[in-house]
Amino acid sequence: MSSLATEPAAPPASVSSPPRPRRRRRLPTVPWLLLSASILILGVLTGYPVVRMLVMSFQEYERAQVMGMPAEWVGFDNYTAILTDSAFWAVLGRSILFMLVAVVLTMVLGTLIALLMMRLGKGLRLLVSVGLLLAWSMPPLSSTTIWGWIFDTQYGLVNNLLTRFTGERWFGHSWLLDPLGFFTILTFIIVWGAIPFVAFTMYAGLSQIPGEVLEAAQLDGAGAFARFRLVMLPYVRTIVTVLVVLSMIWDLKVFPQVYALQDIGGDRQKTNTIGVYIYQMGMGQGHFGTASAIAFVFVAIMLLLSIYYVRRTMKEEEL
Repeated sequence: MSSLATEPAAPPASVSSPPRPRRRRRLPTVPWLLLSASILILGVLTGYPVVRMLVMSFQEYERAQVMGMPAEWVGFDNYTAILTDSAFWAVLGRSILFMLVAVVLTMVLGTLIALLMMRLGKGLRLLVSVGLLLAWSMPPLSSTTIWGWIFDTQYGLVNNLLTRFTGERWFGHSWLLDPLGFFTILTFIIVWGAIPFVAFTMYAGLSQIPGEVLEAAQLDGAGAFARFRLVMLPYVRTIVTVLVVLSMIWDLKVFPQVYALQDIGGDRQKTNTIGVYIYQMGMGQGHFGTASAIAFVFVAIMLLLSIYYVRRTMKEEEL
């Protein structure tokens, strides 16, 4: 009797399910509703002045237009005038050079104070913190006036001490009339007021570094400077980037300290920075169209610095 060989049944063909249509990601509405009031306020308070300044930069807007006269459209004439003006480039270069010096000194001294605070005891650390807070909380105009009194020509503390210790008569010596002396004092005032923020921020970042990592580096033979450069600095690289960019923005747009020192005894033509130059071009000389063009160029520089800061921060968060 012959047996029929039964072939194994073929597996059923897999039925592929049709691809599901990709759903569009719906933007959450509740957060935007909660932020709508803040966005509206910021748009009005920040957006309108910027748009108004941009419109004025294309107009010949003088004192007569402030009184109600129609402004004449001049296109890019204001921008051409300032970009071909040697005085504008001198002021801009002076402002950038001052900003670089102030930022470097602020970061170096603020970091050194933060490292010192890490080694101090609780009582001395509290004393240093109080001193930094007092310097940080002082209004810029008040601190500039006090430093102007210290360097006063006739009755200043600096001239008095120099007269006593050197035996020469320093009374009558003007520290602010010379542009180099003016910016030396201005740098001292700006750095003195900006160090507390850098010191506190760096101390907060450095204090979060695990002690085991520092101990391991010390056991491997790394000195103090090597531990700071190879271990501590990489941990706070993001904080350093933020501090540098913010310090550049703050020092580039400094205004009350420069204006107050000029009133005390500085030469305005040789000591103008970009903020004071815009103010004098507009409120002093009445060329509001030209001042708006300079201000918009200044805003563009600020936006470039801010964009770099935002992009760098977002890249650090993605890592």
